[in-house]
Amino acid sequence: MKRIGIFIDGAYLDRLLKDEFQGLKIDFSKLVSWLAQDYEVLRTYYYHCEPYVSEHPTEEELLRAQRASAFYERLQLLEGFQTRLGKLEYRGLNHMGQPIFTQKKVDLLLGVDLVRFAMNRSITHAVVFTGDSDFIPALDVAKEEGVHIILGHGSLYPPHQDLKRCADQRLRLTSLEAKSMQLHHG
Repeated sequence: MKRIGIFIDGAYLDRLLKDEFQGLKIDFSKLVSWLAQDYEVLRTYYYHCEPYVSEHPTEEELLRAQRASAFYERLQLLEGFQTRLGKLEYRGLNHMGQPIFTQKKVDLLLGVDLVRFAMNRSITHAVVFTGDSDFIPALDVAKEEGVHIILGHGSLYPPHQDLKRCADQRLRLTSLEAKSMQLHHG
């Protein structure tokens, strides 16, 4: 039986939707169907982090955190969906006085899940939707365990060349596909 696990780098998808697809809001169930192709889906994992909230939060920080929590909760309620959240850490200011933030734990959570499912033989295929070459070691282990790796990505932020080479197959999200996933409120 062919079974697929779907692993979505939420920050990468956010950037694509904002910059490549003009802020398009998508129906995640449709995204999962497109990514899964015709395989049985074991589960979809969505990796991201809560927005930064300072020790003395502003109204804007609190509102951003509230919206993010509501979004993650809606995702968690989708069939077969699991959210995995890391932490956003403040690292000081850059030379222009802009705050510097770093995601922590997110990449490792994705890598551990992918390797765990590969080692347990829970999946035969995996879609990793990202552009980050940090995932290559986890992809290599999964491939050694017999998992067929499909790299999902966009055009505006193409995946690192080494990541493209590591994948068995590439699946590019185009504007036509993205628009077919558009969330409609009715």
